[in-house]
Formats: sequence, C-alpha cells, structure tokens
Amino acid sequence: MISYAHEGNGVPVVCLHGWPGAASDYRALLPLLERDAQVVVPELLGFGASFTPSDLDRPATDFGRGAQSAAVIELMDHLGFDDAVLVGYDVGSTTAAHLARTRPERVRALVLGNAIHPGSAAASLDDDHRAEFWYQDFHQLELASQLVDGSDPAVRTYLEHFWSHWGHRAIASVTDELVEAYARPGAFTTSLNWYRSGSATLATALAVRGQEPPAPVAVPTTVLWGDQDPLFPPRLAEGLERAFSDLRGVHHLEDVGHFVPLEAANEVAAAVRALL
Repeated sequence: MISYAHEGNGVPVVCLHGWPGAASDYRALLPLLERDAQVVVPELLGFGASFTPSDLDRPATDFGRGAQSAAVIELMDHLGFDDAVLVGYDVGSTTAAHLARTRPERVRALVLGNAIHPGSAAASLDDDHRAEFWYQDFHQLELASQLVDGSDPAVRTYLEHFWSHWGHRAIASVTDELVEAYARPGAFTTSLNWYRSGSATLATALAVRGQEPPAPVAVPTTVLWGDQDPLFPPRLAEGLERAFSDLRGVHHLEDVGHFVPLEAANEVAAAVRALL
C-alpha cells in the first residue's frame, strides 16, 4: 500500500504529484479543500514515504503508468471510495488521465495542470522543443544514478535546476524535506523508473508516432495551464478538446509555471469545488 495523507470529509479528491516532487506538491492546496472534500494525497510508487530499499530489486515496469494507476485504485479501495475527483500534474496528470480512460467508473472528474495529451506528446518531438526533454534521455542511463543517487548536494543541485527552470512563482522551490526524500540511497534511482518504464512524454510520443490516437477521456475535465512552463508552453494545449471529450474548461494562467497545484492552489481549489 502506498503512503498517503487523508484530511477532511465529503466527496473524495485524490491528488497525484509529479517528478521531481512528492505529496508536498499539494501543501498549499490541501488546507483549501479539506473543509469541502476528503482530500487524499498519496506518495506514488517509489516516491517519498512509499519508497523502500527493496524497490531497487524490482523492474522499471513496476513503477510505470499502469502500475501507478493500479496503486491508486488499491488505495481508493482501501479507503472505500467508489470514485473520486483526481487532481494531477506531470506524472500525476498522466496517471490520472490513464485511470480516467481505462477505469472511467472510478473517476468522478479530472482537474489537471498542463495536461499531457497525445497532441502535447507529439509536439515534444518538434525540432524547436525537443531539447527541453533532454533529462528523459539522461534518465535512461546508469550514469544518472552514479552522478546523483545518495548524495544530498547532488540531489539538491539536480532538483533545484528543474524547480527553478520549470517553476515561475516563488513558492516553486526545493525544500529540505524534498531533498531528504530523494537523497536516501536508492530513492533517486527508483524515481527514474517512471522514465525507464516508457511512461514519460518522449517515450509515449515515440511509441504512438504514426498511429491513431487513443480514445478520448470521457469524464468531466478541467485543465489549468501554467503559461510560463517552458516544458509545456501554451501551444502544447492545442488539441485538448480532442483528448478530453467532456472538457469543462481550459484556464490559462499567465504567471504560473509547471508546478500548477503549488503555484496556483487557489485556482486549482476553485476548479475542484466546481466539480464536486
């Protein structure tokens, strides 16, 4: 069972974090919603308190899109949730959308930050944008683990690059708690399994190139797009209406970066309340 925090009462809301993040990505959102809903914030497989040293002996596929989705369903079953509003960005956005596509009866609605969808995945391969995803190739290499894993200074330097480059508002910064979580021996390497499993943006885009896109997600969906995100700039929102057939709105946030639930907690809370 993955680790989780559980606060509040009412309609279940499950918040899924990204990389390089953890449950703390929702530290600003949880207090805004706990009076209106049961807010559950798990640490996904291999992340934060859900990481154990034995994870190093498991194949990367045990931490990919399908496995993460199954872990969320197991958690919902454990808590007695028939369905839930899923909130996610980055890894959490991909996992939430996968759940809504494959288990729609378990997903009441989606609230996604900079939603990864077939159109945005394809655009990641464009010549003028491909370099932003360099880290996804780097994460396939054992060198990534050799240079970073188990070293507090290396983990801090590496995470600070992404948080400072992808984030825009001041709250998007690396905390000591996050460094501690990723710096435990083996924890950084295990977090890379999302990429090594073929679940990340580039691998997905390459796998579906030349194929018909998957069926659209049919559950009610609201997208909040941080327009200052260099990884998913505003043009990557094009095609959202084809990926989500019950799209309730796409809200562009001009001064928000990649870490939408943290940088725009008030806006995300309002979007969730509208779907409860």
